[in-house]
Amino acid sequence: MFPLLPKKFKTMGIDAPIMETIENYRNHHNPSLARLLKLSGFNTIEWEGEGCIVRDIQGEEYIDCLGGYGVFALGHRHPIVIEAVKEQLDRLPLSTKVFFNKPLGDLCKKLAEITPGDLKYAFIANSGTEAVEGALKLARLSTGKTQIIHAQNAFHGKTFGSLSASGREQYKTPFEPLLPDFLSVPFGDIAAIQKTITAHTAAVILEPIQGEGGICLPPDGYLQKIREICTREKILLILDEVQTGLGRTGKWFACQHFNIIPDILVLAKALGGGVMPIGAFIGTEKVWDAFKTNPLIHTSTFGGNPLACRAALAALEVMQEENIAEKARQKGEFFMSELKNVAKNYPDIIQEVRGLGLMIGIELTSPHYGGALIPEMAKQGILVAYTLNQPKVIRMEPPLIIKETEISTVLQALSKSLEKVKQFFSKKEPIHASN
Repeated sequence: MFPLLPKKFKTMGIDAPIMETIENYRNHHNPSLARLLKLSGFNTIEWEGEGCIVRDIQGEEYIDCLGGYGVFALGHRHPIVIEAVKEQLDRLPLSTKVFFNKPLGDLCKKLAEITPGDLKYAFIANSGTEAVEGALKLARLSTGKTQIIHAQNAFHGKTFGSLSASGREQYKTPFEPLLPDFLSVPFGDIAAIQKTITAHTAAVILEPIQGEGGICLPPDGYLQKIREICTREKILLILDEVQTGLGRTGKWFACQHFNIIPDILVLAKALGGGVMPIGAFIGTEKVWDAFKTNPLIHTSTFGGNPLACRAALAALEVMQEENIAEKARQKGEFFMSELKNVAKNYPDIIQEVRGLGLMIGIELTSPHYGGALIPEMAKQGILVAYTLNQPKVIRMEPPLIIKETEISTVLQALSKSLEKVKQFFSKKEPIHASN
């Protein structure tokens, strides 16, 4: 009756493992998250995935239009990535850290080949926030300066260094004081960065497109001008492409849309092929010279492990051979165009559709609509969520392998969900646009 149900629950009914897991969240993990997941319509257990489809423990199917916030660029369980990981698992999953590690060396070489310009050396970490931490440390070490300039509304992670460079007070204030010498400026404001630079400035860190900030694209000429300023002032430019990198925006890296090359590039999410957690920061030879005097000044026990490196190498191979970035560009244009057509029918609910490639944001006129739209989409078999810094924005970041037929299914579900949301709120007090 329930083919996916674990044996011990066969005689207890389908609700038993779900209720047990929810209680475990409430009692031993995160009670508030348990409430949030239930309110968002995700009160079941994810069980298996394949391609763009996720199935819950009851066998219900969902099109993953969230894509792990960019993790599942190749979908779930891509066979080539899985094969590489299984092979390495049978050989040597983790490194002794005393011998040379071939998958690590191969991956660093591959990253040097695919990244733009003269980026040459890489450090492999376990996550995006770890990679950002490493990039910030390298910037200070390389320049001998301490000040980091970052953008308001940015999101670089939740460890102390990356959080210090992020932009939503809700996540920062409870942990203050954070690291000193982190100065924020409005995203898109060239004059503000120019005014903030001092003799102590080590680097400017930016996302080419702000992801958690609400899928915010930079103004024309902004990134190019910041690159010019950094070069002139001998300041490092760090680009955080954890979410935008590896084909998401329709090019290998979002910075290529703007014809700029950073001094340090940060990657994660899609790098693991949707199978293994991994992050990386890649720098120029000049910047990397700072590591020469002490090769152990920045290390990681698990970073660069053979299992994750094999997953990344397989993922990059698939991305190259299947021309994933170009497919993302084509599908993104189709998806965006159709989303804008849907938006025209709901001007009271949808304020704007924007994005690049398959990194798309739907800005609503009020966050209240998102609270109703997300669970309604789940009922329709579509997974979406809002961006962390901007609850008014629903993100669409599906696997880059999504088919046009699946996109059409998403669009139909969105129209149905918007209609239900419209009917629901028509019976209530009018909602006014808010931040």
